[in-house]
Amino acid sequence: MLNIDKDEFIQSLKFNQHGLIPAIVVDAENKEVLTLAYMNKESLAISIEKELTCFWSRSRNELWLKGETSGNYQHIVGITPDCDRDALVVTVKKDGPACHLGNNSCFEGVVYAEDDFSLDELLQLIKGRKEEKKEGSYTTYLFEKGIDKILKKIGEESTEVIIAAKADDKKETIYEIADLTYHVLVLMAEMGISLEEIKAELASRHVIDKKVKQEKMT
Repeated sequence: MLNIDKDEFIQSLKFNQHGLIPAIVVDAENKEVLTLAYMNKESLAISIEKELTCFWSRSRNELWLKGETSGNYQHIVGITPDCDRDALVVTVKKDGPACHLGNNSCFEGVVYAEDDFSLDELLQLIKGRKEEKKEGSYTTYLFEKGIDKILKKIGEESTEVIIAAKADDKKETIYEIADLTYHVLVLMAEMGISLEEIKAELASRHVIDKKVKQEKMT
């Protein structure tokens, strides 16, 4: 039984502007990360009461009790907030696969060492979210909302980059540039733009710039 004062615990957390908090679900037996989903106050209250993971589906705008249709329930062993109390680690014992594709984990087969990470691989992952509508995926949510939502997010993230840079906060600026880059990649996937096309455009500008410099020197 969870030793949590439900109301006091929920009240102590920091939910985002949409009333949501990210929940990282971890297997209690092998400590494997199973999935990343979101909870609102209602779904978190249900999770504590039932001791089963219940999330808020951003794509369907409704509560989602994991396992209700598949039978793959996740029995909660513990819920731990991070130091800022704006994210949760939910430790569970699961009855079946965590991923809707039948995989043990939603992150199965997608493990990047720092040196192996590439924008190409990230773009391919984003394209996969467009083709296969993954339940609870923020990327899928953006694709479902369409081009206007994607463009709105790019505008918002651009503003966040400006604010962070204006404050001369390098760490925050890096964080916001990463957010902006991700949303630009979502736009590229939506419009069928490849990284090769962007590279070619940048390369052509480099050649033009080099020619201009040469002409000025003669």
